[in-house]
Amino acid sequence: MLRCADGSYHVGSTRQPIEARLWEHNNLPLDGYTSTRRPVVLVLAESCDSIIDAVARERQIKGWSRRKKEALIVQAYEALPALCRRMEELTAVNSRLGLPRQAILVVDQGEAGRGLAPPPQDEIEVISDCALGIARYEQSIEPCIE
Repeated sequence: MLRCADGSYHVGSTRQPIEARLWEHNNLPLDGYTSTRRPVVLVLAESCDSIIDAVARERQIKGWSRRKKEALIVQAYEALPALCRRMEELTAVNSRLGLPRQAILVVDQGEAGRGLAPPPQDEIEVISDCALGIARYEQSIEPCIE
């Protein structure tokens, strides 16, 4: 991940040495996001076993909010679940259902679309889909963390 001169972040993947790619971003007349935001500085690098894993990780991070990217940069992994983009929306749903603020009810979209009432609170399994995403990431791509 690169921090651009304007303070924005650029996420990408490469097969070449990271130093060479960073030099290209700063020096070559390439069209693209960083061409008008130089100089750029490397703030995070991860390595993956395959290009498929690298592209999947790139897409994942590109979808994250600025705050979540910054938490990743400083390796504040425990903060990542709370920084999910949907957290505000899910917290509002919890409030309507009378669930604790930090709890997230995962509802099948089919049931929600049919307007079914939620099950009694003592039958609700409260889990965080954001936390599950982080857990899956840590289990499946842990070698990508340096």
